[in-house]
Amino acid sequence: MEQTYILWLLPLATLVVGLALGFLGARLLPNAAPNRTQRQLEEMQERFDSYQSEVVTHFNTTANLVKKLTQSYQDVQDHLSEGANRLALDELTRQRLLAALHSDTPLGPRERLTPPRSEEAPKDYAPKAPNSPGMLDEQYGLKNRH
Repeated sequence: MEQTYILWLLPLATLVVGLALGFLGARLLPNAAPNRTQRQLEEMQERFDSYQSEVVTHFNTTANLVKKLTQSYQDVQDHLSEGANRLALDELTRQRLLAALHSDTPLGPRERLTPPRSEEAPKDYAPKAPNSPGMLDEQYGLKNRH
């Protein structure tokens, strides 16, 4: 009978000791998990802040480069205008050069080789004769044998 008590007492004691150790571990270790989670959160925030800083820097640099490009374009236009004023032999040539510099299209408006046949907008379907079946009709393309 004593062996029966030992058989029941040993697993029961092991269970109680395991529960006590688990309880103590749960009380002491949760501090480690939030610290790790907090550290990961802080790392993610640092990476996000770094990314935002890179984006702002990128767009500021792009804006400055576009500004320089615009200024360079204006400098080239001014240089060409000065050259046209200084180097043109007569007033007509000077006016033509300046007009070509300041026009939006370098070659002037382009004309069509052949004018359009009608002013009607193009259709997005195949036209059909009145009272004839359309392409989606079951009888379309079939010949009557009557």
